[in-house]
Amino acid sequence: MTESAAPLVERVRARLAGGAGAPSPVTVATLVREEAGGLLGDRGVLSAVRNGTDELSGAGVLEPLLRLPGVTDVLVNGPDAVWIDRGAGLEPVDVRFPDEAAVRRLAVRLAASAGRRLDDAAPWVDAGLPDGTRLHAVLPPVSGSGTCLSLRVLRRAALPFADLAGRGAFPGASADLLTAVVRARLAFLVTGGTGTGKTTVLSALLGVADPGERVVLCEDAPELAPPHPHVVRLLTRPPNVEAAGAVTLRDLVRQALRMRPDRLVVGEVRGAEVVDLLAALNTGHDGGCGTVHVNRAADLPARLEALGEAAGLGRAAVHSQAAAALAVVVHLRRGPSGRHVAELGVVRRRGELIEVAAGWRADGGPCPARDELAALLRCPVPG
Repeated sequence: MTESAAPLVERVRARLAGGAGAPSPVTVATLVREEAGGLLGDRGVLSAVRNGTDELSGAGVLEPLLRLPGVTDVLVNGPDAVWIDRGAGLEPVDVRFPDEAAVRRLAVRLAASAGRRLDDAAPWVDAGLPDGTRLHAVLPPVSGSGTCLSLRVLRRAALPFADLAGRGAFPGASADLLTAVVRARLAFLVTGGTGTGKTTVLSALLGVADPGERVVLCEDAPELAPPHPHVVRLLTRPPNVEAAGAVTLRDLVRQALRMRPDRLVVGEVRGAEVVDLLAALNTGHDGGCGTVHVNRAADLPARLEALGEAAGLGRAAVHSQAAAALAVVVHLRRGPSGRHVAELGVVRRRGELIEVAAGWRADGGPCPARDELAALLRCPVPG
């Protein structure tokens, strides 16, 4: 928004104050023409309407950034400190807010559009916006540098298996091995660090599943988009302004079990839902899967242990449940050549605990569980 357009938008905002719902472009255009007093031509009106609509019902001056191809995050550290991430790290952009009050006003409005409260009594918010964008905002004095705003663009993971293979995501024999994992209905977890493509790969793998299977997804946000004919999607819900009505992933997993799933899928296992997922996979629900954030496949047992203990499940119980429920770990890495499957691990017992041993590695490293993986898949695993 240009400096000259700011007073015009302020006047339009004042006239729209108290209106119900987001204003339509036609309404904004009418008010722009009235407030401009005939001083703007068609191009000027069009530009002002776009700026005004973004300011009043979109993400304000951040809206054009959210539309940029490849943008995953838009971060605001202050009125004159806006950053974006397009997959190559954070980069500053030449976008400015008029002042700190404008940043706060945007944060409060976005929170309200998600049905959440953001004010001095509730100085932070973490919520999903109606378009699927993830909002996080913190107000002063909790934020010592003014209102901080974080917007994460959640894009549907809709690349088919063949397309990912063509992009090099499945090096060596991994494509055939992963297809065998899915068709053998083994329970598996896709692991990796931030930005390694866990959701994208999981979505593609679900597309390989038998078309006759019923796939039930449990997610915080609608990210998975498997190319499969029978998908049921369940989504969490945050609490309302009265702090009531929340629906958690754990709630969804419990409900999914009553919906006759052939495959129970948890988009991201990161909390107490791990208890119900492991229990479900131990009650005849073969082929269940999900994603977990870990930096190495060998770190998965410790991660599951931490999640389980936080939910009240003891260490021994977590390991026992995991040993009976899980078969394979698909670990991803992000390198100079892109995101790819780096390892297929086998979950096996080691005394009373479990460990993840490599059954196949993209780098050709040692694979102590190669024979075990071959037995699970009923096919040879290349060295």
